[in-house]
Amino acid sequence: MTSSWTSFGGDLHLDLTERRAAGTGLRAALEDALREAVQDGRLAPGTRLPSSRALGEDLGIARNTVVEAYGQLTAEGWLDSRQGSGTTVARRAVPEPPAPNRRADAGPARQRRTARHDLTAGRPDLSLFPRTAWLSAARRALATAPHEALDYGSPLGRIELRQALTHYLARVRGVRTDPDHLLICTGVTQGLGLLCAALRERGARTLAVEEYGLPPQHAVVRAAGLAPAPLPLDDDGARVDLLDARPGAVLLTPAHQYPTGAPLSAERRAETVRWAREQDRYVIEDDYDGEFRYDRQPLGAMQALDPDRVVYAGTAAKSLAPGLRLAWLALPDALVEPVARLKALADAMSPVLDQLTLAELITSGTYDRHVRRCRLHYRRRRDRLVAALAEHAPHVRVTGIAAGLHAVLRLPPGSTPEPELLARAQAVGLSLNGLARHRAVPAAAGAEAPPALVIGYATPPDHAFPAAVQALCDLLRRA
Repeated sequence: MTSSWTSFGGDLHLDLTERRAAGTGLRAALEDALREAVQDGRLAPGTRLPSSRALGEDLGIARNTVVEAYGQLTAEGWLDSRQGSGTTVARRAVPEPPAPNRRADAGPARQRRTARHDLTAGRPDLSLFPRTAWLSAARRALATAPHEALDYGSPLGRIELRQALTHYLARVRGVRTDPDHLLICTGVTQGLGLLCAALRERGARTLAVEEYGLPPQHAVVRAAGLAPAPLPLDDDGARVDLLDARPGAVLLTPAHQYPTGAPLSAERRAETVRWAREQDRYVIEDDYDGEFRYDRQPLGAMQALDPDRVVYAGTAAKSLAPGLRLAWLALPDALVEPVARLKALADAMSPVLDQLTLAELITSGTYDRHVRRCRLHYRRRRDRLVAALAEHAPHVRVTGIAAGLHAVLRLPPGSTPEPELLARAQAVGLSLNGLARHRAVPAAAGAEAPPALVIGYATPPDHAFPAAVQALCDLLRRA
């Protein structure tokens, strides 16, 4: 004995069978089912219920039984019944909101939400997202998309986006690929997970990584069953001369090391590719902020040195927004099938409409214009940060600012220890990260480096940026 009705466009399924089987009377079973639907929120306050006649016919029970059930629940305060207005869920019958999951809400994300000033790295200024241009591109893309675009498709992604990216990446980053070797994924994190799983299938047990990097990526590597093997860093980037036969691949940020900012030198790029060829290994190039260069000529993608050995990973997270969950891998021929197969198992395919919209943005030239505007905006942000630090905290050395959306602030030896500095920042409502958090493997006792902070100067919206910089300078003066 079940019923489904529609009220203000919403469906609700009402099932009395189980209660009746347990020996509950018909009217009591209906009352219990309605009371439970209100309590658990399926029937929201103000929702109009079907008439007693309609519900009785739907359930196959007498109308009087429904009238009596409605009357009892009205008396209890769950429902309101007014002449000429029908029966509705009482406004005061609002279920208690569930208690927040403190464990799930803990950590850096919660700190950002509760902080007055957000200078955490890794995110763009979300107020720059081109909403009007995105909506226009979405309309054009949807109007011209073939019907089959909305069906299940290739795990590689929509051909329109793969074609657009092929030309864009060749023109802007020097990537050598084609649509058949591009895979669209929901973020570089997913792409890295797919690659690690594919490498694990090939027998890899270790992945070489830079000594400092992105903590979620280190977690993905470990979750895939690979052990991260850190490579030391210097002014020329990762010490790739220390690579040996053990790692199945090496993960690098060669254009702008995250987070220290050092580019991988031309000699080390060539040396890395030579290692990959000789050892039958792969290089994973994370080009997370490749469009944002300020004081130097753009460095082309390392992938161009050997597309058969270097996987190129790019993303729209910094140029547009992380919430789009759009990224791409340019894969060597031998990795296309295994990575596409794993992508199909993970989620079949990435969302189609956003892919079509991004393809339209790129092919129309709108994406290029947006990136140029963002580049100018972030360069001005960086210059304001550097000037403020030079005036108010001259003891701090600022590094890694020739490109990207963040800076590393290195404090002199003897300054306030990094954990204490971060605690002070949190106490005054300033959200930021320390460099130590980005280590692939924790430092040995007694080997800690002088304190350093990773500052995301792109993160705050314009109106909040001056106050955030002022709070940072005040913190550093006291350090």
